[in-house]
Amino acid sequence: VVAQWFEPSQFGTWWAILSTSMNLAGGLGPIVAALMSLNYDWRMTLSFSGFICVVVSFVCLVLIKNEPSDVGLPNIEQGAKKGKKGSSSENSTLTELLLSPYLWVLSTGYLVVFGVKTCCTDWGQLFLIQERGQSMLVGSSYMSALEIGGLVGSIAAGYLSDRAVARVGLSSYGNPRHALLLSMMAGMCVSMFLFRVTVTGDSPKNQGIEKITVSFVKETFSCNHLITLTDFKIFCLFFLTVGGFLAGLPFSTIAKHYSWATAFWVAEITCTGSTVAFFLLRNIRTKMGRIPRKAD
Repeated sequence: VVAQWFEPSQFGTWWAILSTSMNLAGGLGPIVAALMSLNYDWRMTLSFSGFICVVVSFVCLVLIKNEPSDVGLPNIEQGAKKGKKGSSSENSTLTELLLSPYLWVLSTGYLVVFGVKTCCTDWGQLFLIQERGQSMLVGSSYMSALEIGGLVGSIAAGYLSDRAVARVGLSSYGNPRHALLLSMMAGMCVSMFLFRVTVTGDSPKNQGIEKITVSFVKETFSCNHLITLTDFKIFCLFFLTVGGFLAGLPFSTIAKHYSWATAFWVAEITCTGSTVAFFLLRNIRTKMGRIPRKAD
């Protein structure tokens, strides 16, 4: 729906703003739920949450329109997506899409980035408390920093990527968003290393932990957001689910047999390897599916 309302040079910014709703919910949800649990039982808390969802869903149903023409405005031209009959998108078969190397590059990147992000979201607090000797308060501040970093990183990535597209434009090979994506992935690797090495039991309670985690998840959400700025998102979303799964049982198994530090080191190496691979493939053909011989 968002793509129908905004041009490609504006889509990233508005999609990023929309994505911050997840961060706001993640930051405010636990606080609201905790306050309600102090005064009501769990049934009332869940009923209140469900009622809010129903009300917001009804408001969205009434207010959100599919495209500008529904309210008398001209539609946004989407290039090949809404081009003439015989365009590459309309004539591409599933086999041709699956044979597009760029689709697999994006999907693999999506898997790694979301997997690393899930590792830090689900297990970072345990790592700080059990192996680094930090308090519950510091662990909770870590989770808050995750959401703040995600909010800031998402908006920054969307705005900067839109500026890159507006300045350079899109082409069949490479993408102006790739430079930003590579810088974000490199920053994520550095932040992973700092998070694993610099935080110890002797660290002051407020020294650097929030800054490190904000920096890390800023990079993570930025990469995650940039990867979704493509067609064929459903296939990439499947790999996102796989990444979340791998961040669960395999990651915790490594921590069980070795340590949390070792598990985070594995995630760090995986992220670094993906960054190097994406750098080598940064100028790959970005048009997926069938391309007319003249355009190729």
